[in-house]
Amino acid sequence: MAETTHSGLTKTLSSKEVLILSFGAMIGWGWIILTGEWISEGGPLGAISAFVLGGIVVGFVAIIYSELASSMPLVGGEHVYSLRALGPIGSFICTWAIIFGYVTVAAFEAVALPSAMAFIIPGFNVMPLWSVAGEPVYGSWILVGVAGTLFVTVLNYIGIRPAAQFQIIMTVIIAFAGVVLIAGAVIGGQPSPDPSFGAGTAGIFAVMLMVPFMFVGFDVIPQSAEEANVPPRTLGLLIIVSVVMAALFYMAVIWGASRALPASTLVDSPLPAAAAMAELFDSQLMGQLMALAGIAGILTSWNAFIIGGSRALFALSESGMIPASLSKVHPEYNTPSNAILLIGGLSVLAPLFGEQMLTWIVNAGGLGIVTAWFFVVVSFLVLRYREPEMDRPYKVPAGYLVGALGFVMTAIFVSLYLPGGGSALLWPYEWLIVLLWCILGVVLFVVSGADTTASAEDLAGKLESLEKDDDV
Repeated sequence: MAETTHSGLTKTLSSKEVLILSFGAMIGWGWIILTGEWISEGGPLGAISAFVLGGIVVGFVAIIYSELASSMPLVGGEHVYSLRALGPIGSFICTWAIIFGYVTVAAFEAVALPSAMAFIIPGFNVMPLWSVAGEPVYGSWILVGVAGTLFVTVLNYIGIRPAAQFQIIMTVIIAFAGVVLIAGAVIGGQPSPDPSFGAGTAGIFAVMLMVPFMFVGFDVIPQSAEEANVPPRTLGLLIIVSVVMAALFYMAVIWGASRALPASTLVDSPLPAAAAMAELFDSQLMGQLMALAGIAGILTSWNAFIIGGSRALFALSESGMIPASLSKVHPEYNTPSNAILLIGGLSVLAPLFGEQMLTWIVNAGGLGIVTAWFFVVVSFLVLRYREPEMDRPYKVPAGYLVGALGFVMTAIFVSLYLPGGGSALLWPYEWLIVLLWCILGVVLFVVSGADTTASAEDLAGKLESLEKDDDV
């Protein structure tokens, strides 16, 4: 029988399930539609180089997460680290930011699913209803998007174990399609006609800007740490392993696609990876197989971010920073049921809006993700300085140097979203979304009447209890 934690959750996830949960979250839908753009911008070798360099950047952040996750394996991840290091206000900002990123990704997947179906099923776009920002909204898209949202929400509602097992099945499908693509590139592919490094340094940098967000998902491991039935040190190492696996997968897909079609043809395709597969095997059916892998990728990301987002909401609520109803644990399924329903409810609205609107939401959510990463790095440095004797089952070598590099790197990525940055958010649309989310957070914080002293004391009690359990 699975052990029940102090929060009412259950320690049920094995090492394999934790690893695949994270890996599946990272290799979602993006590579199916962006492979052509990566090769066009950077060239085959340039795009691969961008993923090597970008993977190193993300790797520094992941290593920092690894030490913190092994030291404080409690539900909520970022919330726990920042609460211990920065106090309640800093913790709320950090956690609210990561929840924003998770919710926007979940909302995007509710539209990505019908988008993939439109590639596979001829004539899928039927029943035009209205337009948002010039993009038509189809009844068929709403139907599929809502059905997908209900499925993933119910799956998570009835237990993290079924959600993790579903993640394994979908990730196997993605990995199989990737292996078939590489095999086709080895057997029937040709050296790419495109310049190896595309537009040179500028092209590599353009791809690098997209790289960190292809890796968003490794931080789901810390969010669900309290439900992982693995040793703390192993938990930390799994984060690093999942990032390395995702980096190798992306680089292999870029290489395989570049040997199938020139970048100009890939860019013109709505699903470049599927077009590459069809070309390598001279079969549209094989292209549809890759599109199915894309659907599996949508579902793995969707599933993982509902897990991560709901646990972050649960942790905030348990600390008294948002309404207590969001920390309710289902008596039968041992899941944060209300938090899951809230994210599912927000996601189900997404198909009602056009694709352009959702691009704004995802871009705005990216700022939330890198902001949370920045706060985690700051928390790491603060705890290294203030609590040098803290139990760290996995301890980052050269911690201050790694922390300093992580600080600079995450600060740079935050700046890219600010006015004048390379990925600056649009005014008024994207900044308005950020502002509304901030206002919602302030309102919930005030309405909950958060006792910030009690929040910090409660965390200290949980950590003390955890250390006693480990001693036993």
